[in-house]
Amino acid sequence: VRLMESLFCLCLWNALELLLFLTVSGEGLPVLPCSSQGPALYSLVFQGKWSPRAFPKQYPRYRPPAQWSPLIAVTHSNKYRLWRLGSKARPGVREFAEKGANATLKQEIKKAKNKIHSIGGYFTAPAIRSGVGETSIMLLIHPTHPLLSFMVRIVPSPDWFVGYDSIILCQGEDWKEDITLDLYPYDAGTDSGFTFSSPNFATAPQDTITQITSSFPNHRANSFYYPRLHHLPPMARVMLHKSKGQQLVGMPMQLQCENNGQLAIFNAVHQLCLVLTETPLDCEVSIWSSWGLCDGDCGQFGISRRTRFIHTKPANNGAVCPELEQEIKCIPTNCFL
Repeated sequence: VRLMESLFCLCLWNALELLLFLTVSGEGLPVLPCSSQGPALYSLVFQGKWSPRAFPKQYPRYRPPAQWSPLIAVTHSNKYRLWRLGSKARPGVREFAEKGANATLKQEIKKAKNKIHSIGGYFTAPAIRSGVGETSIMLLIHPTHPLLSFMVRIVPSPDWFVGYDSIILCQGEDWKEDITLDLYPYDAGTDSGFTFSSPNFATAPQDTITQITSSFPNHRANSFYYPRLHHLPPMARVMLHKSKGQQLVGMPMQLQCENNGQLAIFNAVHQLCLVLTETPLDCEVSIWSSWGLCDGDCGQFGISRRTRFIHTKPANNGAVCPELEQEIKCIPTNCFL
């Protein structure tokens, strides 16, 4: 009987410990502890897929052209969040999303590390000076901080970025071997610009972090507004690979290849040629002008014209532009015999 009571108490205590760990407050995540006996070494490869074929609308070509900021990554416990969908961005995330500066963010991370010991490491990877290309970094992940969060600013943009919140790299005693994630744009909720090159216009009061889609914000001026699409193509991709002790060297910043005649980019880790998405962009035109004066000789039929102009030129097999000028017969009324 005493043995049964002891086993029952032990099971009850373990259950209470697990419940206490899972019941977290504030920004904590309900993540099971990592019981691995040692750290893991991961390669992180960020692959930009922001091409004019995939995102033809208002694609930035100069001053500045489409590019990616340095990647910022943090390994942490379930007591910390770098950023979170539906929450307001902290000052450090705001500064990074709007300007690409990381001084405030580094101070916030250092404070969190010293106060609640929730940060394992802070890492950065080089910027990519074009919309399509790769950058990489090695990460040493410890069992006490098995979560990974990162973000990369979209340049140029008001306050847009891609990233991922709290990737779980360890489950029980095991580190995950490979993780591949497609990335989509987010709005930090601190600037109200609609286009890549919008001037600074602070959002007041500050909004929460939201995901940008092909129909949200629902405004034709939005650079990501593609009403024909159910969802946007991936703007980037991140690949995490658990290393066996070897270091990655010579990762290409940008390398193009072909796959069945289609433009693609080469991934050095998986040795694959990945095809770039092509998004059709339909032609958009203005409304018709008013009909012009009837041009012609008195006593005969004349011609009246109206015109419209192109807002957006078609691309990637999008719908062609309709006629831009129309004529109708008319009787001149502004003539003298």
